[in-house]
Amino acid sequence: MRKTLIALLLASALPTLALAMPEGAPREHKHCGQNDMRDEHRGPGMRMFKDLDLSAEQREQMSKLMRERKNSPQQITQKYLDKLSETDKQAMHKELENSRLEHDKAIRAILTPEQQKTFDSHKVEMDKRRAEREEFEAWKAEKDSKAE
Repeated sequence: MRKTLIALLLASALPTLALAMPEGAPREHKHCGQNDMRDEHRGPGMRMFKDLDLSAEQREQMSKLMRERKNSPQQITQKYLDKLSETDKQAMHKELENSRLEHDKAIRAILTPEQQKTFDSHKVEMDKRRAEREEFEAWKAEKDSKAE
């Protein structure tokens, strides 16, 4: 059961990793009218539909459907994580952290010293953004609970 939950957690994290875009890559700017991609293929999730020649209405329906489902894997994962005992949760977090550290170590082994410095600075920046996002989510949850 533990392995299944860990696999489910990792599988739910994969879409986030797949959507991560390296710096300097072309981006689409919907809000300012600049598009690096054709208008009918907005967003990374829509690329899989590019050869289907969807109508504008179909594209809008697909976008809406994908936005609605976006958080579903995380919600399912959280449902099962909530059922774990505290010791299982701690063991899972420890295993995930060890896996992440091993992965970072393997990445650093491939990089030159200069690339390692850049990699480390990117990781610090990512951690900072993650902390800011968690702080915002906590504020948002507190605000929502007060509104009810």
